[in-house]
Amino acid sequence: MAILTVGIDLAKNVFAVHCVDETGKPALVRPEVPRGKLIELIAQLPPCLIGMEACSDAHHWAREFAQSATPCA
Repeated sequence: MAILTVGIDLAKNVFAVHCVDETGKPALVRPEVPRGKLIELIAQLPPCLIGMEACSDAHHWAREFAQSATPCA
């Protein structure tokens, strides 16, 4: 099953990532992702919706995720 939605709990150094499939069941759960590994993890996922809390860091991470995304053909 493909990952459709990703939720990220933003923090300073360690993030929590929770991905669900089309049925809403957990497809990938990482309760502790170090700051340096977040972009690497997101870049490995298929194109999907990413939800984050509304804060200034969310804008920063959205720009980083967009830069690391693989362009669709």
